[in-house]
Amino acid sequence: MAKYSKILVDKICSLIRGDSYTIAEICAQVGISEAIYFKWKKEKVEFFESIKKAEEARLHFMVTEAKKSLLRKIQGYEIEETKTVYLKPGKDDAVDDSGKKKLKVKEQTVIKKHVQPDTAAIIFTLTNGDPDNWKNRQNSDVNAKVEASVDIKPMTRKEALKIMKENGIG
Repeated sequence: MAKYSKILVDKICSLIRGDSYTIAEICAQVGISEAIYFKWKKEKVEFFESIKKAEEARLHFMVTEAKKSLLRKIQGYEIEETKTVYLKPGKDDAVDDSGKKKLKVKEQTVIKKHVQPDTAAIIFTLTNGDPDNWKNRQNSDVNAKVEASVDIKPMTRKEALKIMKENGIG
């Protein structure tokens, strides 16, 4: 079991900042139990604060990357695809350090493709970024004034039972 130290705290915080590991995965990597992790978090203020800063840094990074990705989805972007065709290895071909025969390239093609802007990303950005002008919902404003002139008079029990019987109720 690892002892509490600045080096261990730094390693835990580095794991938190660097990826979305679970607490169990972090504890396994640094050699402590989850119970110790939560005990330190509860009892050691500096540990708790370091963890919170690392979590905030990870969240900030993820938000920044999400914004970059959204921008690419809104604008569209270029990608290159490379297709390589190799010759079958022959008896006299050179061998690499691991003893495998080196493959000879027969043909290599590079294709540039344009990825179109994503309509859903555009709609998301407009409806959230400028909701006054871009709404993703319909507004039904129904204001109807209904006036009725119906004479309502009380009914006797006998009349009510007769109507119920006529309509198959009761």
